Amino acid sequence: MNFSVILRNRNEERYIGYCIQSLVDYLGDGVEIILVDNESTDDSIRIVNTFDYLNIKKVNITKNNYSPGRAINLGVENCTNDNILIISAHCEIVKLNPTDVINNLDSGFVAVWGKQIPLWNGKKITPRYMWSNFTDKSTVNYFCKNEDRYFLHNGFAFYNKYTLIDYPFNEDLSGKEDRYWANGVICGDMDIFYDSDIVVNHHYTDDGATWLGVG
Repeated sequence: MNFSVILRNRNEERYIGYCIQSLVDYLGDGVEIILVDNESTDDSIRIVNTFDYLNIKKVNITKNNYSPGRAINLGVENCTNDNILIISAHCEIVKLNPTDVINNLDSGFVAVWGKQIPLWNGKKITPRYMWSNFTDKSTVNYFCKNEDRYFLHNGFAFYNKYTLIDYPFNEDLSGKEDRYWANGVICGDMDIFYDSDIVVNHHYTDDGATWLGVG
C-alpha cells in the first residue's frame, strides 16, 4: 500500500527527524513525502536531507503567500498516491495500522483523524482545551461542545486524494481550516471518522498555534 504524506514545515528542526522516522517505521521507506516548506531558516531542511534514501519532494511556499489551507492544497497537487496523510512536523506516530485506515476510507469516510497525545518537553500534560477532543472513544462525526461545531485536526489526518481535489481547503483562513472543512462536508451528508486507535505524540513547539495558551 502506498501513501503520500503532506508535511508542512517552518523551522521544525527539533522534531521533524522524529516525525519522518516514524513515517518510515509505520508506512515503510517507499512512502512519498511532500515537504511544503515556509521559508525555514533553521536546520530542518538539513535534517530532512539526511533521509536521502526516501522519496521526499520539496515544495516552497512564501510567508506572504502562506495559509494552512493553501499549503495543504499545494501539497495535494504534488501527491501521486491515492491515500494521503497530513501530519504536523512535530508529531511522531506511535500507533498505526495503515490497512485499517485504508479500509475506513474505502468504506465511505471522507477523512480519518487520530488521537494526539500532548507532550510538553517530553512530559505528558493534562489534555485540556483543544486536547480534550482527543478522547479514548472512536466516534463518527465528532462534535466539539466547546467550539459548538464538528471537529477535525490536520495534525494527524488521512484522506483520499480525490476527496481533497473535489473539496479543497479554504485558502483564505489563517487557521482552523480543518474544522471549517469538516463542518462543510458533514453538513453535506458526508462522514468523518475519529479513530482513537491511531495515535501520535504531539510535541510542544514554541510557535505552534495549537499550544497557544497551554502550559
